[in-house]
Amino acid sequence: MCGGVGTRLRPLTFERPKSNIPLLNKPSIEHLVEQLSAKGFDDIVITLGYLGEKIEEYLGDGSIFGVSIKYVYEKKRLGTAGSVRNAKKYLEDAPFLVVGGDHVLDLNLREFYHFHKQCDGIITVGLIPIDDPKEYGIASIDVSNRITRFREKPPPGQIFSNLASTGIYVCDPEMFDWIPEGRYDFAKGLFPALLRANEPIYGWLARGPWTDLGNPRDYRAASKWMLENLQGTEIAGHLRLEGARLMGPMVLKHNVSLGSNSAIIGPVVIGENTKIGANVLIGPYTTIGENCEIQDNSQVLSSYVYKGIRIGSNTSVCGAIIDNDTIIGNKCTLENGTVIGPRVKVQDKVTIHSDVLIWPEVLIESGKEIRKDVLNKAFETSTTSS
Repeated sequence: MCGGVGTRLRPLTFERPKSNIPLLNKPSIEHLVEQLSAKGFDDIVITLGYLGEKIEEYLGDGSIFGVSIKYVYEKKRLGTAGSVRNAKKYLEDAPFLVVGGDHVLDLNLREFYHFHKQCDGIITVGLIPIDDPKEYGIASIDVSNRITRFREKPPPGQIFSNLASTGIYVCDPEMFDWIPEGRYDFAKGLFPALLRANEPIYGWLARGPWTDLGNPRDYRAASKWMLENLQGTEIAGHLRLEGARLMGPMVLKHNVSLGSNSAIIGPVVIGENTKIGANVLIGPYTTIGENCEIQDNSQVLSSYVYKGIRIGSNTSVCGAIIDNDTIIGNKCTLENGTVIGPRVKVQDKVTIHSDVLIWPEVLIESGKEIRKDVLNKAFETSTTSS
């Protein structure tokens, strides 16, 4: 399912669907398709909405990833269950797996699929224990894993379980009999309807890392987890070192250059044609895209820097996300949680405080101290929807 607008990830989703947000310098949907392929799910149907053509353009027919991909577009918002119903013609022959297109995970989905086939339920919900489940649907199960109670985003005092729905389901085609035309959701509509009718729904208890790219905090967590999985050092093509130091796992693409006395501390991924100056510290937990420039005496730590970025000298970037073609001046400080949209110009000696969002194509003048979000009225401003 790739139909969401991704408003909580703005300003990163004005020009891309959230499934195309970079993880390790490639769209997150590519990682998901590769994982599904590795688990034996090689017939894939993608439901598309907001900027869906960009996903189809990137993935094509799926053959390059060893899968077959079909696409179904929504002409209007149909909700989670409604979007799956919209793809019914491809899903009527056997049980099928439903996964959010923005999910980042390492779960045994094949075990999940076989668990469902052993049960007598119409649908099985992937459940995972989490510390703070109030932003999720939560479920109670009995000793047979049958769901006895389900509540979407419970308020305080009604959080009866810490088993949160992952938004990953295995469904029998019989499910379509329960989904009306129009907008309809799994959590708000289908699950309560099945429970009221005493139809069996089961919960599969997931083990392993899982998140979705719901907001910048989740995105940073997913990026960090994926970087932690890097194994060793990969240097793909020419690398120019002038007395620089490399430590820890990393991926360095073609034509990366590092100036004297610079250091890269992995895990780190750096894209091709990126130039790093002298006395620069990069990492750990950092990705830098292609065609970037990091000038002398700067540091980039635990940050996610996209394509075509220029970061000036004596600048500190810590825990930030910077979108394409943005320019950061000299002697700037970007604090933890900063998210900067594409084509922003930040002049010299600017401090951007923690968790501030900067909309695309904004100019931040020299010497400013930015304490609250900076919007651009040429773009939508809401960040509160899904």
